[in-house]
Amino acid sequence: MSQRFTVCKSDGDRRPSDIQGEVNQLFEGDEPPSSSSGGGGAEGEDAAGAEAVVVVLKGDGNPKESSPFINSSDAAAEKSQQYDGKHMALFEEEMDTSPMVSSLLSNLANYSNLPQGSKEHEEAENNEAESSRKKPVKAPQLGTLMGVYMPCIQNIFGVILFLRMTWLVGIGGVVGTFVIVFMCCTTTMLTAISMSAIATNGVVPAGGAYYMISRSLGPEFGGAVGICFYLGTTFAGAMYILGAIELLLIYICPKAAIFPLEGLEGPEAEAALLNNMRVYGTLLLTSMATVVFVGVKYVNKLALVFLACVILSILAVYAGVVMTGIDAPDFPVCILGNRTLVWKSFDVCAKTIESANGTVTTQLWSMFCDSPFLNATCDKYFAANNVTRIQGIPGITSGILAENMFGTYYEKGDLIAKTNMESVEDPDDTMTNMNNYVLADIASFFTLLVGIYFPSVTGIMAGSNRSGDLRDAQKSIPIGTIAAITTTSLVYMSSVILFGACIEGVVLRDKFGEGVHGNLVIGTLAWPSPWVIVIGSFFSTCGAGLQSLTGAPRLMQAIAKDGIVPALRIFGHAKANGEPTWSLLLTACICEIGILIASLDAVAPILSMFFLMCYMFVNLACALQTLLRTPNWRPRFKFYHWALSFLGMSLCLTLMFICSWYYAIVAMVIAGSIYKYIEFSGAEKEWGDGIRGLSLSAARYALMRLEEGPPHTKNWRPQLLTLVSTDAEQNVEQPRLLSLTNQLKAGKGLTIVGTALQGTFLANYEQSQRAEQSLRKLMETEKVKGFCQVTISSNLRDATSHLLQASGLGGLKHNAVLVSWPRNWRQGDEHQAWRNFVELVRETTAADLALLVPKNIAAFPSNGERFTEGHIDVWWIVHDGGMLMLLPFLLRQHKVWRKCKMRIFTVAQLDDNSIQMKKDLTTFLYHLRIDAMVEVVEMHDSDISAYTYEKTLVMEQRSQMLKQINLSKTEREREIQSITDSSRGSIRRKNPAAVTTQLSVTEEPPAASNEEKPEEEVQLIHDNTTPASPETPATLLTPTEGVQSPGEQVQMTWTEKCDGEPAKPPGAATPEGIKDLFNMKPNQSNVRRMHTALRLNEVIIKKSSEAKLVLLNMPGPPKNRTGDENYMEFLEVLTDGLNRVLLVRGGGREVITIYS
Repeated sequence: MSQRFTVCKSDGDRRPSDIQGEVNQLFEGDEPPSSSSGGGGAEGEDAAGAEAVVVVLKGDGNPKESSPFINSSDAAAEKSQQYDGKHMALFEEEMDTSPMVSSLLSNLANYSNLPQGSKEHEEAENNEAESSRKKPVKAPQLGTLMGVYMPCIQNIFGVILFLRMTWLVGIGGVVGTFVIVFMCCTTTMLTAISMSAIATNGVVPAGGAYYMISRSLGPEFGGAVGICFYLGTTFAGAMYILGAIELLLIYICPKAAIFPLEGLEGPEAEAALLNNMRVYGTLLLTSMATVVFVGVKYVNKLALVFLACVILSILAVYAGVVMTGIDAPDFPVCILGNRTLVWKSFDVCAKTIESANGTVTTQLWSMFCDSPFLNATCDKYFAANNVTRIQGIPGITSGILAENMFGTYYEKGDLIAKTNMESVEDPDDTMTNMNNYVLADIASFFTLLVGIYFPSVTGIMAGSNRSGDLRDAQKSIPIGTIAAITTTSLVYMSSVILFGACIEGVVLRDKFGEGVHGNLVIGTLAWPSPWVIVIGSFFSTCGAGLQSLTGAPRLMQAIAKDGIVPALRIFGHAKANGEPTWSLLLTACICEIGILIASLDAVAPILSMFFLMCYMFVNLACALQTLLRTPNWRPRFKFYHWALSFLGMSLCLTLMFICSWYYAIVAMVIAGSIYKYIEFSGAEKEWGDGIRGLSLSAARYALMRLEEGPPHTKNWRPQLLTLVSTDAEQNVEQPRLLSLTNQLKAGKGLTIVGTALQGTFLANYEQSQRAEQSLRKLMETEKVKGFCQVTISSNLRDATSHLLQASGLGGLKHNAVLVSWPRNWRQGDEHQAWRNFVELVRETTAADLALLVPKNIAAFPSNGERFTEGHIDVWWIVHDGGMLMLLPFLLRQHKVWRKCKMRIFTVAQLDDNSIQMKKDLTTFLYHLRIDAMVEVVEMHDSDISAYTYEKTLVMEQRSQMLKQINLSKTEREREIQSITDSSRGSIRRKNPAAVTTQLSVTEEPPAASNEEKPEEEVQLIHDNTTPASPETPATLLTPTEGVQSPGEQVQMTWTEKCDGEPAKPPGAATPEGIKDLFNMKPNQSNVRRMHTALRLNEVIIKKSSEAKLVLLNMPGPPKNRTGDENYMEFLEVLTDGLNRVLLVRGGGREVITIYS
């Protein structure tokens, strides 16, 4: 829907009709168009017939004036003018970071990520002298035919078609070879379908398979497969060079051999041939590398010539097949008995010939007899069998197809014999004159044929490798690649049938054409001359080798520039024009390894492995993206399915092991090693790859499974939430806490490291980011694998509580909390820290979480320390679900604690049988499969010492003093109010009618007092755990507790077990109260607990003073908050004098079991 409109020029005298017809577009560019350009643009849009909905706003005709509500500074006025008339005032604050769509669309539509490909290299070299004057890079212009189809054709047709295809048909038979061709072509077709889907899912820069795999499967898979693809391309270059040398030394110029083959037999002849291949292969490699180094433009200019050679050679073969039906060529083969003779040293295929002088012997006679006379002594087989001359190419109408239908496999050194001819031979005779027969040079079997043939179907990535040079890559790559594979597959399949139908079987099995005067076997079929094939195939193999030496270094350069493999970064450097010099040098060195192997049949399976692995991961990438259904997976190529990709992947894996199982294992080991190297040492890259998506899907599935129920005891492991504190610079104050976390992670469970910050989220966001970076850095240093979390709240107590509640996800939540003992908690300025600690103990108990509290955390060992001896002592006083047993076992899995031995102490009371307890505990540990020494400590009842009374009294006096010292302003106001209420209460007690009123005041404070105080102060009053006076208890009375008058209320200690004696009111705000502070008596309940703590501490010091670590049951916190200070004091007394203590509080469930 297009609209035509005109823009009228405003002249100040604006009429309503003019204003009504004036149109302003909503989204304009940065520069306001003139009226003519606006009209032109509108007409152009109308002419194009664009179907778009245009939102039009009409002006109001009022002159624009600055608003008093908008900042009218100079900068603001300038910005206002910049977006004046664009109806963008609502978004002008975000224009710096979020540009307008109209200015962005042209960049998005004309996006081109054109890397330095062949065109740029040519331009850089041509303009090397004019480096100061750069020309703009031209837009890519290659279409489907020249950009994808022809390069794929050139790369797929290669040396195997010309040098080994006839031999494959002869050895494997028409049926067997057809199966091989069909299987390999099906694999490449399925891979091409997967590759088309990936290549059309967005813009693919040059880099081909490496780019697609790395961006689909991640840097680890991408780097591993990219290097394998690079090795495959490099060895392909070696294979092409070896093919060219084979053509040169055997068919074109045999006399050029440096190591002559004349007169050599068996291994000597083979060694001479291989040495010739090595020398000439090295020379040809050097010359090709020099050409590539000098300039890629020469390779590109010769590419069309090489392609023409390939096409002409194939057309010559098809023309020769047609001609065999009309007039079969004369290529005779000489057969002695049923053995094929090497036709080089004789001219006539006969023992004797008739001449004017009678019967005379031939050169063939001289090869098997000791003299040219008829009465000479000859080879027994030669004498017993006749010589037969048969046609090597009987023609397509001869019916030879039936004889070549099935394969004939040989061992190395076997004679190439015609199967349907009779032969007279004595099994007891030793074979002589072996160099006169055509022999099998290698052992042949089906899997070998697959490995040799597969390189002839590689090269399907040639189009995707040039994606940066294509006019429309998303259209050209699928069409060109699939069309090229279809064409080449038809040529290969038809070649199998036509070769079997036209050529004699012994000629097909003659790899080097020794039986047909040393001619190239496929050349004997060509029309008009065998030299068409020989010369054409030589140039095509040279061209393919140049293409490999050109493409492989650029692939290595792309991998090096990505930086995912640190060891390869040097190969990312290039010349001024972008030529990858170092990569070319590396490629030439690796290619030389293949040339030193010197056997085309040995090199082919090696590169088959690497290409098959690459194709396998292309299929995997497509299948993975399809199954994950990621939102960004929207290929333009629609003819794909995950089942096809999975079938292609399975075929690739099957072919790898069919070709050579040991090569397949080596290739996988290489790829796996590169994968692990990148994983541990490579650069972190986030490319939105499918493996990350797979991990997300797997994590989601696992989390949903974990939600089904709590883990079984056998699967329990500590999922730690480690709480650390940070200083003003956001550095962690207790780094050894993360060392202990790492040492406890033998269970391989979840680890969350959290810290709490005070303030608001908006004001402290940057601070939280710094804290998170500090946590990540320390976790990396301490090798703690897990997650970090920073929580901000108005106070640290709430922030820690939020961490405790919100950390984790679903079933993957923490079940244990690791927090350090508050240092210097007795100091007045640290009173809030220990209060927060006690509240944390209460919250972990309420949430059924285990709690681990290391005391003296600075004395704990780092991950680099080693204990060569010592003990880990466990004091098992109460049963906590087995945490005390499990933690030492986990610690001893770490190298820090591995040499320490475990000792378990338990306490026996007066009426306990300590001997039986020790036996039972030993049996229990045996069933738990835990090695530990057991000792039962007897603690008899004893009188409470005066020291205990004195220490308890000092503790309680100190607690009351702290209450007075730490009173804040609000608390002082509350204290004064409490005294006033107390005096009023004493007056009301004289009037019984006022009792009900006093109780109601105590249970529910008047609303007016709440309204007068700010919300923070009201919260502080409710959070205050210290009663200021007997008349204002810390916790409101409930009906179950009964109603007591304020004077009868009891000061509760840290447990509900109380002697029932009313505690003396502290009277903190009165001089009488201070006097009572020094006259007070210790609470009997506190005395008993202090006595227990002192006795236990004495025993622990006596038994475990030399222990490397002491694990101890942590007593529970007070149920009411009036005894928190006493609770901390009891724990301090309990652990006094111990170097390293780990206080452990179980989570209320069994964590260790004797069952398997």
